[in-house]
Amino acid sequence: MEAELQDIDENGSWTEIYQDIRQQSCDLPCKVAKLPENKTRNRYRDVSPFDHSRIHLQLGANDYINASLITVEEAQRKYILTQGPLPTTCGHFWEMVWEQRSRGVVMLNRVIEKGSIKCAQYWPQKEAKDAVFEDTNFKVTFVSEDVKSYYTVRQLELENLCTGETREILHFHYTTWPDFGVPESPASFLNFLYKVRESGCLNSDQGPVVVHCSAGIGRSGTFCLVDTCLILMSMRRDPSSVRIRDVLLEMRRHRMGLIQTADQLRFSYLAVIEGAKYIDGDKTLQDSWKEISYEEDEPPEFSPPPLPPPRDHKAQPIILLGSSKEPELRQRTISYGANHVDDPAGVQDTNSTPSHHVHPYSQEAKTGEPQCPKRETSKIEDVPEAGTWSPFLTNVCLYTAVALSAYACYRAYFH
Repeated sequence: MEAELQDIDENGSWTEIYQDIRQQSCDLPCKVAKLPENKTRNRYRDVSPFDHSRIHLQLGANDYINASLITVEEAQRKYILTQGPLPTTCGHFWEMVWEQRSRGVVMLNRVIEKGSIKCAQYWPQKEAKDAVFEDTNFKVTFVSEDVKSYYTVRQLELENLCTGETREILHFHYTTWPDFGVPESPASFLNFLYKVRESGCLNSDQGPVVVHCSAGIGRSGTFCLVDTCLILMSMRRDPSSVRIRDVLLEMRRHRMGLIQTADQLRFSYLAVIEGAKYIDGDKTLQDSWKEISYEEDEPPEFSPPPLPPPRDHKAQPIILLGSSKEPELRQRTISYGANHVDDPAGVQDTNSTPSHHVHPYSQEAKTGEPQCPKRETSKIEDVPEAGTWSPFLTNVCLYTAVALSAYACYRAYFH
């Protein structure tokens, strides 16, 4: 595997290999996700669960949630990959956690990234203590948290208000993994992965662990791919028989678009190669990962972005269209008056609207003032403000006037 990594690096062919994986991926039906009544339950209009592997909710008339069950029988692993909950689907999320008997939730994104909302605040913060989801009759209570430099482990209590039964839920939150990007290093990622493993949440005697980022395919796919490959390498007589591309293609049969960039694919190779050294018997590596990751340092502060200046007109959405086989995933929104550019791969929720839902435990509910994140910005094209002429239109009119004047002079002189 190391030789394969080195060869691809030398040839600079990561993009080509990633595109080949996309072309080989299955294009399976996801009709339920496209039903009119389910469109508002999807964070992104072109990231949908396949019909054959989607999770079915058991309460209410509508059983749909944007979540997929990925089963790797050889590795005895089951994962539920899902989108970051929307304000209107937080209750469905906790219903799924309860019904699937999941003991752990792995969150790989922040609620707000680069000024864009990537996920609803679906768990109570330390100050709020608890949150009640009346649509599904579940209550989540904050118990404790262990804050590290780049991740936080929370202990939550999930209560079924209909039966009074309670369960402990562990919430593993990776706080510094950028959207469409990769973690700081394979060591920091593996330190986090083994923290999740040591909790027992990934064991086969537990319900499937719930893994999500914003869309539930990029960072979530990377996490599950590396964990699965390392398990397979530890189980097989010949660890070198594990081929990352084959494992990824098999996992993509259960949820579309897993691994979103060539960089995430390359990082998966690096993490598996580093993790394999631990499997080979170097037990000092785990302490080394912990030391290299500087997890005991103070975590960075993530302050909410400032409010944008008021404008009289609404932002105009631009839809990024992908290939026919696999959508390029999600939607970008241009905000007027902004002077910075987010990640060129940045995206925006299809469900984002000027109005917003207030959670009883949100910062907005406490202060009474909306905490409005800025929408993502882009300089893909300059859009003129209403009531002004674009430079192109001005030039066309000017050249037309000059041409008509020249023609009039010609007619007057020769005729």
